[in-house]
Amino acid sequence: MKFLLCSFSCGFSQAMRTGQKLKRTGRVTLIEAAEAAERFEHRGRGAISNQTGRFERQIHNLFDDGWGTIEDDAAPLETILMDDTAKTIITFNNSPDISFDRTVNPYRGCEHGCIYCFARPTHAWAGLSAGLDFESRLFRKANAPELLIKELSRPSYVPKPIALGMNTDAYQPVEREQRLTRRLLEILSAHNHPVTLLTKSALIQRDIDILAPMAEKGIARVGVSITTLDRKLARKMEPRAATPERRLETVRALSQAGIPVLVMTAPIIPGLNDHEIEALLDASAAHGAAGAGYVVLRLPYEIKDLFHEWLAQHVPDRAARVINLTREMRGGKDYDAEWFQRGRGRGPMANLISQRFQKAALRNGLSSQRPALRTDLFRPRESIGGQFLLEL
Repeated sequence: MKFLLCSFSCGFSQAMRTGQKLKRTGRVTLIEAAEAAERFEHRGRGAISNQTGRFERQIHNLFDDGWGTIEDDAAPLETILMDDTAKTIITFNNSPDISFDRTVNPYRGCEHGCIYCFARPTHAWAGLSAGLDFESRLFRKANAPELLIKELSRPSYVPKPIALGMNTDAYQPVEREQRLTRRLLEILSAHNHPVTLLTKSALIQRDIDILAPMAEKGIARVGVSITTLDRKLARKMEPRAATPERRLETVRALSQAGIPVLVMTAPIIPGLNDHEIEALLDASAAHGAAGAGYVVLRLPYEIKDLFHEWLAQHVPDRAARVINLTREMRGGKDYDAEWFQRGRGRGPMANLISQRFQKAALRNGLSSQRPALRTDLFRPRESIGGQFLLEL
């Protein structure tokens, strides 16, 4: 894999557009769903288009200028890795419906290219698209390790579990070379600071030598996201993530190393992968998972239109059904941001998903409770003179 490093001023040539194609509420027909289709140009990527970010003043559209070039094959879409000089690295939140109050994200954007990723709209803050830009124009926080040491050493810092890589996957392909996640884990381990991770990547097995001793102390647990057991569907929906088989192997490797593993069957998409709930939990338990959780499909901001395009391209016969079932769980809309509802939905379909999940989890002995992590072992690693004494 070739990566290009550049400053934020890199020029981007991908065609862009903006705006939702389908009507915003209510049921849609198969014909209406087909109208969301875009020309599919980049295999190995999740998004079909590169619609303009919601904060931009100008909208870019591809059009035929009469020279016939609009039908030419698109140039290969290389991954560009840019530096993001962060001022802080620990991000705090007070959301009442999630289990952690702080995160550390070494990367922005994610090459896994999951079409449903809830983090896609954050790329608009950098003037980029939630579409192809999100999975090909990435940012690394090269100063993350130094910032983490500094912030953990503040006298006012009170330790609680840090969720590492919750916005975008900390083990996405660029981590193999960048190794930022591993360096952050080394620092957290040296501080005896509790950490949780959630990933779709088998690369996390590389860091079992750090995570296993932390888990033995009660300061580490891992979540592995498995959306489907269907390789073909996974390839289309999560094109650069590990295959379902590799993720299950990762669950087993982590479990055998003594690391508590929770499997997240997320997102559950009604009409597309909801029929796999029981099979996913059966396979997860068989590979050593201790617990399981789920989130139903979330489509905030630009994601709804990107996802509609993806449905029209990859599963046109089911597109209308998926859209309609999703809207039934959201009060007729594509998304409901209300606390606790955003991850579960409401109505008959949401209730059925919840009941099936709970029964399958109970049958497999998979707990919905996350093991508590210790905070009493935390120790700042700073001398009186202000020099950091990290033995890394």
